[in-house]
Amino acid sequence: MEEILRQTLLYDFYGELLTEHQKQVYEDVVLNDYSLSELAQSLSISRQGVHDMVKRSTRLLNEYEEKLHLVERFVDLRGKVGEIHKLTENEKDDPSMQKIGQIAAEILEEL
Repeated sequence: MEEILRQTLLYDFYGELLTEHQKQVYEDVVLNDYSLSELAQSLSISRQGVHDMVKRSTRLLNEYEEKLHLVERFVDLRGKVGEIHKLTENEKDDPSMQKIGQIAAEILEEL
């Protein structure tokens, strides 16, 4: 999985478990693509301090995933529903398959 996508999913699932300061720094550097220098200057802390905060937050998010596997389950589920949707697209003549495809499409939108 692409690293930025993984970081985004980890943050989506576990970001609320970080402190407000950790969330702010992580969001700005990882999700909003601020440079370490820009953020350090705006927060009046060192560039190294920002770097350490991002590393620590990333480590925490990865530890939560190692214990709970929510991102892994989400990605797996999304893939399986996507497969169901693809398989049912070829069965336009069968109303029950159309319904299954429609439900799969709705689930994919929600995920």
